[in-house]
Amino acid sequence: MESVVRKRPGLITTVCVLGFIWIVFSFPAVFSPSVKKLGDWYPALFGLIVAVNFISYIGVWHMKRWGADLFIITFFIKEILLLFINDVSYAGIVFSVFFIISMVFFYKRMDVNL
Repeated sequence: MESVVRKRPGLITTVCVLGFIWIVFSFPAVFSPSVKKLGDWYPALFGLIVAVNFISYIGVWHMKRWGADLFIITFFIKEILLLFINDVSYAGIVFSVFFIISMVFFYKRMDVNL
């Protein structure tokens, strides 16, 4: 069986690096008092979303379709959750939509295998 090496485009590299930076800064927010005030369930759910988002960036970094799929699913779950607590970030939506468009643009070049 032959292994195919896929070169990661510069745009995907940039998106992933920005995503990793976002994860580094958002993970400590899981333990912040303002997040704990939102309810007992919210820190755990927010931490799960951050962790799954990190995993999706790893998948996209390795040019895997499941990474892009996971990122899109996480985006919608996160935005629905933020709507429920009335904490919608329009800048976050714009960046996430830019990331999704970037990933979809290269989706056909991504590997379908794990």
